[in-house]
Amino acid sequence: MTRRLSCDDAGQAFPIYIVVVAGLLFLAFAYLAVGQAAANRNGAQTAADAAALAAAQDRRDQLAGAWIEDLLDPTEWQAIFDGSADGLDDSCWRAQQLAAQNDAAVQGCRQKGLLGYTVEVETTDTVGDSIVPGTESMRSKETATAVIDPRCDFDPLADDAPEDTLPLLTCKGGEKWELDPEDPVELLPQPEDLFDVHLAD
Repeated sequence: MTRRLSCDDAGQAFPIYIVVVAGLLFLAFAYLAVGQAAANRNGAQTAADAAALAAAQDRRDQLAGAWIEDLLDPTEWQAIFDGSADGLDDSCWRAQQLAAQNDAAVQGCRQKGLLGYTVEVETTDTVGDSIVPGTESMRSKETATAVIDPRCDFDPLADDAPEDTLPLLTCKGGEKWELDPEDPVELLPQPEDLFDVHLAD
């Protein structure tokens, strides 16, 4: 009698065991799908951040080049530090390069004012096959904005200043540049001395 009851109990428990195992497997595959989607989104955000920073850094380098070209004309300096200079090229090509290096494609790239870029990217890789229908064709989109902050300021020259005198450039951290028109370019402030580039908050 006891043995027969034990067999009956085992027989009744087996379907429950199968249901529990199937449920656990379903949850495991669901968590895997969520993980795949999260990894894809993280990849998209990394690509967007890198692309926006690259575009902003290219614009920073162009502004620094314009400042060197106008070094002897301090009346042009403020406009350059404000992000305005003649002959600047669009920097979205750098965003496209960096996005491609991070397995993504630029869907939109635009200037944010004079001192920044906003970039939207889409991953070239899909989320992949999973228990969730449709993920095999899903791609992630993310957006990032990078901005350029001038690091330096200066006081205009006095009216009676000698003709070959340049303003003292004072930069963040207390760094001061006493500029000499005869200095070679490599001794002048570099782009990273003149401007910070960072992701917008």
